Amino acid sequence: MQKIFGGSSGTAKKVLLLGAGFVVKPTLTLLSERGLEITVACRTLESAQKLCKDVKGAKAISLDVENEEALDAQVGKVDVAISLIPYTFHPLVIKSAIRKKVNVVTTSYTSPAMVELEKDIQAAGITVMNEIGLDPGIDHLYAIKTINEVHKEGGKIKSFLSYCGGLPAPEASANPLGYKFSWSARGMLLALGNTARFYQDGNTKEVPGPDLMSVSKRYPTGYTGFAFVAYPNRDSTPFREKYQIPEAETIIRGTLRYTGFPELISCIVDMGFLSQDAQEFLKPSSNNPPSWRDTTAKILNATSSSEQDITWAISSKHTFSDTDQKNRILAGLRWIGLFSSEPITPRSTPLDTLCATLEKKMAYEEGERDLVFLQHKFEIEHKDGKHETRTSTLCEYGDPKGYSAMARLVGIPCGVAVMQVLDGKLGKGLVAPYTPEICDPLREELRERYGIDMVEQTVA
Repeated sequence: MQKIFGGSSGTAKKVLLLGAGFVVKPTLTLLSERGLEITVACRTLESAQKLCKDVKGAKAISLDVENEEALDAQVGKVDVAISLIPYTFHPLVIKSAIRKKVNVVTTSYTSPAMVELEKDIQAAGITVMNEIGLDPGIDHLYAIKTINEVHKEGGKIKSFLSYCGGLPAPEASANPLGYKFSWSARGMLLALGNTARFYQDGNTKEVPGPDLMSVSKRYPTGYTGFAFVAYPNRDSTPFREKYQIPEAETIIRGTLRYTGFPELISCIVDMGFLSQDAQEFLKPSSNNPPSWRDTTAKILNATSSSEQDITWAISSKHTFSDTDQKNRILAGLRWIGLFSSEPITPRSTPLDTLCATLEKKMAYEEGERDLVFLQHKFEIEHKDGKHETRTSTLCEYGDPKGYSAMARLVGIPCGVAVMQVLDGKLGKGLVAPYTPEICDPLREELRERYGIDMVEQTVA
């Protein structure tokens, strides 16, 4: 076991790990195995104690990051603060780290709020390392690798596609959406409302959130055992500059799902179930909550709560491509329970009320595995004019007796980044893995020490 010592005191390095999510445990275990002293801080002491159980060198505390004095007291005791709490709280942690001159690592995208702190970060002489999980994280490490190799040889990246999916393994995907929740259903559904921007054939394209599912399409990965569909997400246009590929005519980063997902989600959107507007009839109450059938009828303004009238109301709001598709989608809605006499779990809005049911019906069961599939596809024009299509692919399953694939592929890169920050390998300031100097040592350690690697192939 390697033990990291700091300063003249000869004591082990110390870290503060903020968060209680499913990615915390792989990070915590890695740092424990490397001999660090870790303080795990959650809002509730019980959550922190559960994470620390049987982990050498770990201790649990209760901490509210919105309490500036309490946060400063804990940040000031450590060498690195790891923020695995919701991204909106990262600036609070970074401001504390600036005051206490302590390094920070997060797995989140670098936000405008973080950029506003860049001068203060530099003045404090600290490292704030972001975007080092799976996506973002591992995706950057291998994008930069191929782009740098092609440019060094005088070639050009004409097109860059990158799609990632966190999914149930095929044998655990037997529901109409082909999806299960290891995190908030609300977060996944809300992401579907974000406008997507990207470059395609030299033009800037924009797809509003409600139309995302309509532009999804089958996506051949070369791994013919998978039937994936892909759709763009967020804003891909900054990656022309971040990846230093001004020559690229197409740049799309997006999401992978199993076939059938977009059609059913599109109908759910058109029915109004992604609305965040509070409704009187959805107010939380312990007394006689309405049935799903009655609730669906009210959201649709159907003439009655009979399945026939509900179906007519759906057909007035959503266009089906054919009878087969209509039957499949209605069967999916029936499976969710939207036509049933089962009582709802009212949560004020259509979105949150639907999430309550989805999280029950689509949770991972004991013994089930998840799957992470990440693939880059590069269209390359070489110096001699020849063209090549190259892919980098990561396909990993979770271990039902250990970590999920998603937890491992977010938590381990985060832990490795913490070690490299402590070793001074990643530089000072507000940084993210967009240069070979940062990416190369991270990628090499992940491959050699933890077996995390993307397989590179020339496919055309």
